[in-house]
Amino acid sequence: MTQPVPHIPVVIIGGGQAGLSVSWYLTRDSIDHVVFERHRRFHSWRVNRWDSFCLVTPNWQCRLPGWPYAGGDPNGFMLRDEIVDYLDGFSSSFDPPLREGVAVTGVAPLPGGGYRVETSAGIWTTGQVVVATGGYDQPIVPPYAAAIDPAITQIHSAHYRRPAQLPAGGALIVGTGQSGVQIMEDLHRDGRDVHLAVGPAPRSPRKYRGRDATDWLHDMGHYAITIDRHPDPVKAVTQTNHYMSGRDGGKEIDLRRFARDGVHLYGSMAGADGTQIAFLPDLEKNLDDADRSYCGIRDLIDGWIAAQGIDAPVEPPFRKVWRPESEVTGIDCAALGITAIIWAIGFRPDYGWLQADCLDAQGRPVYRRGVTAAPGVYFIGLGWLNTWGSGRFLGIDDDARYLAERIAEYAGVQARPQAAE
Repeated sequence: MTQPVPHIPVVIIGGGQAGLSVSWYLTRDSIDHVVFERHRRFHSWRVNRWDSFCLVTPNWQCRLPGWPYAGGDPNGFMLRDEIVDYLDGFSSSFDPPLREGVAVTGVAPLPGGGYRVETSAGIWTTGQVVVATGGYDQPIVPPYAAAIDPAITQIHSAHYRRPAQLPAGGALIVGTGQSGVQIMEDLHRDGRDVHLAVGPAPRSPRKYRGRDATDWLHDMGHYAITIDRHPDPVKAVTQTNHYMSGRDGGKEIDLRRFARDGVHLYGSMAGADGTQIAFLPDLEKNLDDADRSYCGIRDLIDGWIAAQGIDAPVEPPFRKVWRPESEVTGIDCAALGITAIIWAIGFRPDYGWLQADCLDAQGRPVYRRGVTAAPGVYFIGLGWLNTWGSGRFLGIDDDARYLAERIAEYAGVQARPQAAE
């Protein structure tokens, strides 16, 4: 006799901070649901971070539902293990209906409404699906990486842990997003001969005029700007995050200073063959563009301070401490003693398992504040889902609350009003 397929009103796919934030609200409002996590909760924080990793945004921005940061250093930057402890505390605070080690392999609409959810632990049906898998499914490595001499070790930033895991010799880091510049510094501090392919990522001040730049921007309402009010929404969604660091209490990352101190800088990587690496002649442009972003943020803060009549210390104007004498467009790794390449050029999401009509021709989700046109399908935990903080600890609470309200409406359940919290 065929056993009936079990039904769960709401399925959340992904047991990270975004998925469990939605679960927090559904649990509070007694909405039956389950969270499927293919690994262990907060897997990326536990496994895919290097030893010296720390937050880039201050601890006070950690504001998960019912679980704001309560430590003694709100203006500091938690280290990897402290972040995991914070997240584990959040999960323990409400005991979510979480099933770890269960991978979702397919979601498809049912003829009469709802969805069939195929997993490594069986099949369920559901009325609503929350996709909280994030955008970091597949590490990006360019096709020409296959042409690089196999004697050169290649790893992605997701698999970097510490300098000692690399062979002796120099290292080339490709990419200047948050991961690339911080791994570059990690290796430089270890005394390695470091080479960096500089991409078009922008940079930000860290401390400016007596406060962390993120504190000023928060006061200015910058982080509350929604994507539909952003002056350039396409750029907001596609632009690489501004680079800076939370290490040693927080610092700026000025690549010109690192070049002055011995790090070798090149333009964007363009190709490779054997031990030969090619770069575009765009190093100076990329450095200038990053500085333009940096100075633009300083100008915004200056304008806010002046408009509000705030008494804040004045800082000297920015100056370039180094400029490339020429654009190097090719190097020989063997001649320079480069034995390892670290790819820090990002990730791409994989929604191949999702059959719902909510993806564009390129396979990217289409939504408005996480709500898609597919009935009962939602996304959370992606950058600029609604605001700058949507993909970060700062904005997840607001996004999760909003989706929980939409889930309750769709299910015909009245969610508890905010004032009742």
